[in-house]
Order: sequence, then C-alpha cells, then structure tokens
Amino acid sequence: MTEHGSTAVEDRSIARLIQDMSEQTRRLVRDEVQLAAAELKDKGKNAGLGAGLAGAAGVVAVFGALALVAAAILGLALVMPGWAAALVVGAALLVVAGIAALIGTRKIKRAVPPVPEEAAAGVAKDVQVVREGGRHHE
Repeated sequence: MTEHGSTAVEDRSIARLIQDMSEQTRRLVRDEVQLAAAELKDKGKNAGLGAGLAGAAGVVAVFGALALVAAAILGLALVMPGWAAALVVGAALLVVAGIAALIGTRKIKRAVPPVPEEAAAGVAKDVQVVREGGRHHE
C-alpha cells in the first residue's frame, strides 16, 4: 500500500490492467486446452485398451463356442456314427443361423429408410395447423 491507501491494482493504468487480463486469459485458455488434450489422450488410451480386451473376449468366446460344438458332436457320436452326429449338429446350427437371419432382415426392413416417419408426419401436421391458424387471424 502507498501513503494514500491505494493497492498495487490501483497503481496500474487501465491499459495495463486490460493487457494483464488479456495475457492471463490467453494463459488460462492455453492451460485448459492442454488439460483437455491430456484428458482426451488418457481416455483414448483407456478406450483403446477396452476395445482390444473386448475383441480378445470375442475371439475367446468363439473358441469356446467351437469347443461346445465339438463336445455336442462327440456326445452324439456315442449314440450314432460320428458323421451323423456332425451332420445333426451342423444342421441345427444352420437352422439357428437361418432364423437369426430372417429376424435380422425383418428388423432391417423396418429401420429403412432411416427417417423418423411419425415425427415427420407430426411436424407436417403442426405446420398445417400453424398455416391454418394464420389464415384465421387475417
């Protein structure tokens, strides 16, 4: 403080205060951008690791499913010839795949074209109501 009770801020000119504020704002923005970049980098690493582990889990699950298919064939081979057991399990898997394909195709047909038809119809109706409302007030 000086003799007159003024502070350091009061001793600086308005131009200097604006310049200081501008510099501090630039520094703050730069620091925030660096912080955001570091955070995104960290999240990207975690996302990449998570995706890799999920992919590995998928591969291991496929191997597990193949082992179960082999077990089913070997189990049936105890009561029928091996080739017949493999034929039965293979046919059952193809039936399951066919059913999944049919259901998937129906779902895709319902989704195409990807236009919210009900919402679009609602908007068209709203526009019509607004137009008619405007005519009544003329």
